[in-house]
Amino acid sequence: MAETRRRLRSSTVVLGGMGVLAAALSACGSDPDRRCVDRDSYDYINGYKIVADENCSSGTSSSGKGRKKTGKTKATDADWYYDADVSGGYADNGTFSRSEAVDRGGFGCSGSGGG
Repeated sequence: MAETRRRLRSSTVVLGGMGVLAAALSACGSDPDRRCVDRDSYDYINGYKIVADENCSSGTSSSGKGRKKTGKTKATDADWYYDADVSGGYADNGTFSRSEAVDRGGFGCSGSGGG
């Protein structure tokens, strides 16, 4: 009976470890969270106003940014804003650079993490 418990514990540890490893490796390949924001709408307290995703280019870089009409008279300087704190239709404390937003620290990820 003691032998059965030992095997059960070992398999539980192995399965749990594999799950943690799989989660760590899949997190390295995932894209950072992004929001489409109006670059001209920055508010010191709230951050950038979030606009519809179709206002931003479909690519992941900011090279395709430009002014796009959102209504009859108003144009939006929209771009992707990565890893931001989102609250009440505004995004703040993020970055417009996708490469800066990618988490390089962690198990199985390439690059070095800052301390």
